[in-house]
Amino acid sequence: MIPELGHFALILALLLALAQSALPLIGAERGDARLMAAGAPLATAGLIAVAIAFAALMWAYAANDTTVINVVQNSHSAKPMLYKITGTWGNHEGSMVLWVLVLAGCSAAVAGFGRELPSALQARVLAVLGMVSVGFLAFILLTSNPFERVWPPPPDGQGLNPLLQDIGLAMHPPLLYIGYVGYAVTFAFAVAALIEGRVDAAWGRWVRPWSLAAWAFLTLGIALGSWWAYYELGWGGYWFWDPVENASLLPWLAGAALLHSAIVVEKREALKIWTVLLALLAFALSLLGTFLVRSGVLNSVHAFASDPARGVFILGLLLVYVAGAFALFAWRAPAMAPQGVFAPLSREGGIVLNNLLLCSIAAVVFVGTLYPLFLDLLTGQMISVGPPFYNAATAPLALPLVIAMAAGPLLAWKRAALWPVLQRLWAAALAAFAAFLAALALSGWQVLPALGFACGLWLIAGAATDIADRAGLGRTRLANAWNRARNLPRAAWGAAIAHAGMGVTILGVAGMGLATEKLVALPAGGSAQFAGYEWRLEGVRDFQGPNFTARKATITVLDQGRVVHVMEPSKRFFPIGRTNTTEAAIRTNLLRDLYAVLGEERDGPSGQREAVLRLHYNPLAPWIWIGAGIMALGGGLSLADRRVRIGAPARRRGAAEQAA
Repeated sequence: MIPELGHFALILALLLALAQSALPLIGAERGDARLMAAGAPLATAGLIAVAIAFAALMWAYAANDTTVINVVQNSHSAKPMLYKITGTWGNHEGSMVLWVLVLAGCSAAVAGFGRELPSALQARVLAVLGMVSVGFLAFILLTSNPFERVWPPPPDGQGLNPLLQDIGLAMHPPLLYIGYVGYAVTFAFAVAALIEGRVDAAWGRWVRPWSLAAWAFLTLGIALGSWWAYYELGWGGYWFWDPVENASLLPWLAGAALLHSAIVVEKREALKIWTVLLALLAFALSLLGTFLVRSGVLNSVHAFASDPARGVFILGLLLVYVAGAFALFAWRAPAMAPQGVFAPLSREGGIVLNNLLLCSIAAVVFVGTLYPLFLDLLTGQMISVGPPFYNAATAPLALPLVIAMAAGPLLAWKRAALWPVLQRLWAAALAAFAAFLAALALSGWQVLPALGFACGLWLIAGAATDIADRAGLGRTRLANAWNRARNLPRAAWGAAIAHAGMGVTILGVAGMGLATEKLVALPAGGSAQFAGYEWRLEGVRDFQGPNFTARKATITVLDQGRVVHVMEPSKRFFPIGRTNTTEAAIRTNLLRDLYAVLGEERDGPSGQREAVLRLHYNPLAPWIWIGAGIMALGGGLSLADRRVRIGAPARRRGAAEQAA
């Protein structure tokens, strides 16, 4: 009965979304206040309906209801309860219900927190969000019904993919979806502005918090997925330029450009067309990622589904939403003449450079991701584009981007002089140059990692310089500077912290450029020297988990005879699904990771059983994800600034309104 309730709730949500997509839009065109006001209660009711459906699906998983096909295919009674719950969205159908739940939550948030919006604009935004909801709810009901029954029910389920039975990956999709769907809101604001034919400072202020929240959550989602790949897949790396990884990176790059561009619209009423275009692009790239993950065109550990019919449906949604929005953009954008005029050397000019470089990197990633697919489609030729291409193509673009990130916040609006900025950044430049020379000497003259250390320190020191300059450090007494720093807007602190977080991540990436590894085969009691430590294999034993069996090795790591770590990597076997997984053992002191992976066991030359171990020494690896957390913290701190969150300026009345 409960699965049927969830199914009916999805149908009701579709009907409510249809009403939400039509009534407020008609009301805005006719100036009918009652129809415009219908958008808010419809959005709230839609959220309640989707929440009921999601709760019903979660109940089916928790109760292991094997009359539901989705539960049979993705769960098992022996699975721990935590992974029964998180398994609700650890599959294609459930993840799509989570997607529409987040989308419905965003619609309800626009309805609840957008009371200061002009009623016509709010109505149009809610109508566009309703249209997006209609497409995805129809997709679920027609191709991906999570409540489909099976009879007679099997005695138990087939189990969730063991790779997904991990708390890190369990939290990865919700964070990622909040980021993706957040760009649906900025998309709706952009389409509403195009329909209305008006973009101004107030519009920029309304778009900014949504783009900031989406970017922060997407940052956390990508970082959590990267961390999971690092410790769960047992390969010792953090980013492989996998096409599905790239699909999440693309909206992040476009969203970062959108966030900066919206600031210019708010402050200077410039870059209006550019900002609207970025809002459309960010959501289009989010939909592209959804298509790649669920269409079956890619074979990836991150892919959810491989049904071409579903892929065609999502491709149709992508074409309808994106093609329709860009057609509207082509028609209405020429009328949005920018009002703010600025010199190339100015804060606005720095943001334009920032956006051009971010979009250029996104274009490189886009081409590298989709080119093999189009080549296969047109010629049947199979090729792969790997890390060497992306590293070589993006590095020349990333370097000027990093330089501009530190200098841009110090430039004045409208018109600036370069020399005063360089004078304020001399300490940051000196620190970066010293880091480059030190890293070059200590790494054995490896240029790229040394350059990474210089860039990371440049960004961190540049962010500190920005705060010091705003506080007047060096121009006033220390006590006055401290008081001014304490009273700086949270948005200023948030921007500096986010830039510094990027610097910390770059330092982590540079450290991983110096990582080393060694493959050894050791009998019980045998040892090997690696990275200045002695690694001794104590033995390998069987281990019984809740729904798996495992072979677990015990490795003692010694430094000059003193035990510093005991590590236990393992290989797990899940009888349900007959799947093997690798569990790496990692010990960190935040400055480096010791990383061990258990491979196959074999007979050694002396007749003893030997275990193959892969050992890694990864300098500064944790800084990659610490930096991402700092970036998201900066975004959250900016969002906590009341001026950013709700302090939207009142719209100026046009000449026609004043005459009336």
